[in-house]
Amino acid sequence: MNFDMSIKDNYASFIDKETGIALFVDSFDNDEFEVRIGSVTESKPAGSFHAKTDFELNNKLAEIFEKFRGGS
Repeated sequence: MNFDMSIKDNYASFIDKETGIALFVDSFDNDEFEVRIGSVTESKPAGSFHAKTDFELNNKLAEIFEKFRGGS
C-alpha cells in the first residue's frame, strides 16, 4: 500500500485495494500519531509513534501495515 500522509495532517485513512485492510491515523499535535487497523466497520489500536518528517511518518505506517499483514 502506498502511504502519502503529511505530518501536517491531523487525520488520514488508507484502504488496501488488494486485501481490504483499512488503516486510520490521527494526531492531535502533529508529532505523535495513533494508528488503528482492521476494516472500515471495525478497527483496533495498532500502535502509536512520533515522527518529525513525512518520510519517517509514511515509513512507520508501512511498517505497521506489514506487521498486521504478517510480513517481516
